[in-house]
Amino acid sequence: MRARIAADLKTAMKAGEKDKVGVLRLINAAIQTAEIEAKSTIDAAGVIAVMTKMVKQRRDSIAQYTSGGRPDLADKEQAEIVVIEAYLPKQMDEAAVATAIAAAIKESGAAGPKDMGKVMGVLKAKYAGQMDFQKASAAVKDLLK
Repeated sequence: MRARIAADLKTAMKAGEKDKVGVLRLINAAIQTAEIEAKSTIDAAGVIAVMTKMVKQRRDSIAQYTSGGRPDLADKEQAEIVVIEAYLPKQMDEAAVATAIAAAIKESGAAGPKDMGKVMGVLKAKYAGQMDFQKASAAVKDLLK
């Protein structure tokens, strides 16, 4: 994934795509920061986690900019999300998420709300970067009532 980002960065620089270059540099910086914090090289799952966090931050910013009456900044953040998501695994649709949650509940043997952590642990291990865990958490909570 890093090689792809580096190659795309070079291509974007040659093509004069300033916005894409900026986002790719932000991705590289975030990965390097994560490696410094981990004091070692992070694996592909770690890179996905870093980029997923970047998308989440931008979605939060979009909400704030929209409520603050700054659609221009919200549009810029949305454009950054598009570039970042191009490197993330394809997101699961709602039906696939529901199936994965049901399988995780069965696998973990969850019986009630106190077992929610077990279910989320299974989901995060198997589907990192493929689903919105905030939405999945709400769905798991509803199913384990």
